[in-house]
Amino acid sequence: MDLFASTPVPVVPTPPTPPPGEGFDLFSTLMWPFKWLVEMILVFWHWLFTAAGLPAAAGATWVLSIIGLVIVVRSALIPLFVRQIKSQRKMMEIAPELRKVQEKYRGKKDQLSREAMSRETMALYKKHGTTPVSSCLPLLVQMPVLLGMFYTLSDVKRHAEWGVGGVGLLNAELTKQFYDAQLFDVAPLHTNMIEAINLGQTATVIILVILVVLMIASQFITQLQIISKNLSPEAKTGQAYQMQKIMLYVLPLAFIFSGVFFPLGVVMYWFTSNLWTMAQQFIVIRNLPTPGSEAAKEREERLARKGKALDAKGRVIPLEKYQEEQRRLAEEAERARAATPKRQQPMGKQRAKKKQPPKAGEPAPKAAPKPSKGGEQRPNGGPSTTPPPAPKS
Repeated sequence: MDLFASTPVPVVPTPPTPPPGEGFDLFSTLMWPFKWLVEMILVFWHWLFTAAGLPAAAGATWVLSIIGLVIVVRSALIPLFVRQIKSQRKMMEIAPELRKVQEKYRGKKDQLSREAMSRETMALYKKHGTTPVSSCLPLLVQMPVLLGMFYTLSDVKRHAEWGVGGVGLLNAELTKQFYDAQLFDVAPLHTNMIEAINLGQTATVIILVILVVLMIASQFITQLQIISKNLSPEAKTGQAYQMQKIMLYVLPLAFIFSGVFFPLGVVMYWFTSNLWTMAQQFIVIRNLPTPGSEAAKEREERLARKGKALDAKGRVIPLEKYQEEQRRLAEEAERARAATPKRQQPMGKQRAKKKQPPKAGEPAPKAAPKPSKGGEQRPNGGPSTTPPPAPKS
């Protein structure tokens, strides 16, 4: 019995349990597919950089994995971005027709007028194959991924403390590595600014402040180049242009909120995504500017210096072919103008009555007698006795 009493009893580790008060989170459950997708992309890039020789638990490895996540997501959004550009062009083309519909129902606030205006507007969108929502598709698609990234990094801290993994490929070991990873070996990726201030992590606070300032600057530059270079003169006269000018200064301030409450890893994702947007917008404005905008004029000048121009379909062609196309279009327009029937002047009732052919059995109207050379013609047909005027000396 003493032998059994002296033998130590092995302690069986119990699985970690969530802290009290943790219940069912509906929104987190709805975000499960996006969290699984984010974890899969993160783990893939982490495996790739680890295979290249980077330390598995280093902050640089996980930051590069986040940048890889941005590259994958934004590359997948390129087709939607192209569709967005086309939709914006079509919206600009139908802007005059939309204004006509709005002027038609201006001041009419009854239910029937509002319904009629809505029907005509939707019919116009359907005719041209565009909707205002098409311009927001890349942002709408990217937001769930951004929220999935937010929830994944927010759960890293809890999962690391509980000793469990995520919802997908981010197992317990990788979760612990992610939790221990620090940017520049001083700033944990799972910490936000409020936590860093409370914990006295001055270096983390400084890094977050710098990232927020850079995010605001990148967003401001992106919006500024759209307003200053890529809007036609017609687009700069409407109320939407005034709203864009206001958003130029208001929208970047939203990143202050993200820098305060979002973990450092999410801020890194958002900042990298902003850099992608800024570069992508620069390429689009340079190579596919809005017709009539300042950027379009600059592109035409660049092409003219190279001996090239844009044809009617927007393709780059040699200047000789462009001039030949312009001559052909001018000739076609001249032929179409010549073939168009001329508009007849309105005719009065008396004149129209005289133009009508006589009815059967009625004598044709006599033509008015012409004056003779020697003088005016009398009503009875004889010559006038009025002497001609004396010749001037």
